[in-house]
Parts: sequence; C-alpha cells; structure tokens
Amino acid sequence: MPSDSRALHTGLKAGDDGRSFLSDKSAKVFVAGHRGMLGSAVHRRLSALGFTNIAVCTRAELDLTSQHAVDKFFAAERPRYVILAAGKVGGLHASSAAPADFITENLRITTNVLAAARRCGCVRKLLYLASSAVYAPDAPQPIPESALLCGPPAPGNEWYAIPKIVGIKMCQAFRAESALDAIVATPNNLYGPRNPFPSESSHVIPALIRRFHHAKVTGAADVVVWGSGAPLREFTHADDVADAVVLLMDRYSGDEHVNVGSGLEVTLRKLAEVVREVVRYEGRVVWDATRPDGVMRRLLDSSKMRALGWAPKVELRDGLQDLYKHYLQSCVTNRK
Repeated sequence: MPSDSRALHTGLKAGDDGRSFLSDKSAKVFVAGHRGMLGSAVHRRLSALGFTNIAVCTRAELDLTSQHAVDKFFAAERPRYVILAAGKVGGLHASSAAPADFITENLRITTNVLAAARRCGCVRKLLYLASSAVYAPDAPQPIPESALLCGPPAPGNEWYAIPKIVGIKMCQAFRAESALDAIVATPNNLYGPRNPFPSESSHVIPALIRRFHHAKVTGAADVVVWGSGAPLREFTHADDVADAVVLLMDRYSGDEHVNVGSGLEVTLRKLAEVVREVVRYEGRVVWDATRPDGVMRRLLDSSKMRALGWAPKVELRDGLQDLYKHYLQSCVTNRK
C-alpha cells in the first residue's frame, strides 16, 4: 500500500484542524489565472458551490512574474487556499516559435507563487496545475504518474513542460520541508470556453474551429490541416477538470501528482471531422503530411483520480458544440 493511501481519502495532513476544503467555504481562495480556460472554469465551479471569498486579479493588477508583487499580494490578502492555473499557454507551434518567452514566463510564475505561498505562513493547501506535456513521448500507454522523468519531454514542447516539472518537484520539496500541503493535478489536452477566444497559434481545437468557421463564411473549398491526422489525443473539458480540482482540494493530500484525463482517445482526423460537422462546413479537409504530427499518442492513466470518485461528464461532441456557440458569441462581441 502506498505511503499516501490514507491521505488519498482524508485530504488531511498532521496538524490540520479537521476542516475539509468544501466545509470551509468562507475562507479566502486565491485562483491564479482566473481568466484562462481552466482558471475560469475553476472560478465558476467554486462560485456555484457557494465559496464566498474568492480572490482574483487580472494581469494588470498582479504581475505573477514579479516576486516582489506576488509576495506583497500574499502578505496583504493572506489566502488560506491557492489554486495555481496561471501560465503562458499555446500549441506546439507557439511554444516552438517563442521558447525563451515560454520557459522564462512559466518558470517565474511557478516559482514566484509557490515560494510566496510557502513563505507567507497562511496557506493551508495549494493545488498546482501541471500538464501531460511533462511526460516523455515514449512513455508507456496509458501513462502512469510513475512515468515522470522516464525521458525528456517532446522536442519543441520542453519550453512549456520543464517549468511544469519544476512545479511538481517544488510541491514535493515544500511538502517535505514545510507544513504547506502542496498537491499537483496533471490534466491532458483541455478544451472549453475562454475569453478572448484563442488565436490560430493556440491548441488544436480552437484552431480548427477558427479555420472551419472562416472557410464556411468565406466559401473556401477546402481547409488545410497540419500533419497526417493519425495521432491519437485525449481531450477533457475544462469543466470536468474543474470538478477534479475541487475533489483533489477536498480529498487528496499526497506527494505524487495526479493524472486527470477523460480516458477517451480520438484521432486528429476524426476530431477534425467532428469539428467540421459542428461548424457545418461542407468543404474538404486537406491534410498536409509534410507538417509534423507531434507525439503520436498521449493517453493518461487516470485510475488514481477515478478512485477518488471523479468521472468526466461532458461528451466531446457536446463540448465542441458549446464551444462553437461561445466562439460565435465572441465574434459578435468583438464586432461591437
């Protein structure tokens, strides 16, 4: 039996006063990155559950890349709980095009927030959002948490993955040295509403929605998509991951990060076809096989998360339909 099996179910560390996260809804919860896709989903979920003291800041109000600003914020606000969902995100093309920006900004955000949470002495529990990008391309499938550091991240993705690995290890180090109950969730490919709607350099789903919609309104005969379409991907809706975050905050307290994935795989070719149908584009999809496919498969073993009682609720097609409606609404808003 693993050493943290008791904590897996209780969510408590020695010295806690016995209150669980869900029974402490008046406590201050700092959601870093509340305007991002996952951060906004977490914020919505906490609000729906009745949390009354959620602290959020825009980038203009709090520069998470500044250690001084972050320390000052923690000293003034003194949050009891922290959910770190902030960071510079984008697809493989985006991170490859700006590697210095990706690694520098994400490292600063990760180290600044975690270090401030440790130093301030008021944080009871912190959840850090990592990413399946931390795993090597040749990791066993489905990927167990134990596969971390079994090899280097995928080429081009390391600029995003390495800061996430640092975050996982910092949480483990802080748990070992201090009273900070720092835990980590590691979701796979996410999708869901976000304002503003991501650009063409974003992840695959919003990029496909943009391309198919543009082709539809302009009457283009075809849409070109990079790669062969053969890679398999696992997609999980941000609302489902937000539920997992709440569950982990309430019930989990362990050293090892926890995978969060839907468990359902789809080829990129099939994904593109579903998006085409949702957008109602009637032209052709042309695959540019001269472009890189990236990692051929990345399926997470999320049995640990499911053992806590979590299961995804949003079907892929339903989630894509809702996301397309959100995109259309954002287009109307931007024209005003």
